[in-house]
Amino acid sequence: MSDAKSSIFFSENTSVSDKLEVCQSLNIMTESLNDKYLGLPALVGADRSDCFQHLIDRVRSKTKGWKEKLLSMGGKDIFIKSIAQAVPVYAMMVFKIPNKICKGISDAISQFWWGDEDDHRRIHWKAWWELCIPKKRGGMGFRDLESFNLALLAKQVWRLLAEPDSLCARILRAKYYPDGNLLKAKLKRGSSYTWQNILAGLECFKRGYIWRVGDGSQIKIWEDC
Repeated sequence: MSDAKSSIFFSENTSVSDKLEVCQSLNIMTESLNDKYLGLPALVGADRSDCFQHLIDRVRSKTKGWKEKLLSMGGKDIFIKSIAQAVPVYAMMVFKIPNKICKGISDAISQFWWGDEDDHRRIHWKAWWELCIPKKRGGMGFRDLESFNLALLAKQVWRLLAEPDSLCARILRAKYYPDGNLLKAKLKRGSSYTWQNILAGLECFKRGYIWRVGDGSQIKIWEDC
């Protein structure tokens, strides 16, 4: 590990003397404030929109290229589904992205789809939510990002249930649901932002239980009505 490329984060309750002692012991003198780790914010503050604004910027940068303007509608369809809507997926697997950011990403993709330019806005013949309807039901099958975000967080809940002995599951269980019953876990005062996001996925997960049948070759979904 390169010390020059390493940084360390302290909570605001850590004293200056403790910070100095830890930094000297680890030989890491750079304190992390607004750094990102694997493309995700290391610290999510009260204004969460600022932490994820870069997702909108990345989508806009991908849809503003001159090559994309030459694509047919079929080419735009593939571009949106395989590239533009894939940008926020990694962040959505960990965090519940603010609705404002999801709307900003959807607006950028919508403008690309209808061919908007900086100085000219074209007619949007249908609302974006109508284009998110599956193709077999008359839509284009684009992702509704808010719903997709909840589905990815529900998948994390499934992983905690399917792999209870994983390090992540053991840490969260010890702190937030010591009785081992994740499905009945509640939001506690002072809960981390990560746990708040998992609980958001838990509410989505409860609407449809998923389990494996036999040797795991088949998966069934139980709709909890």
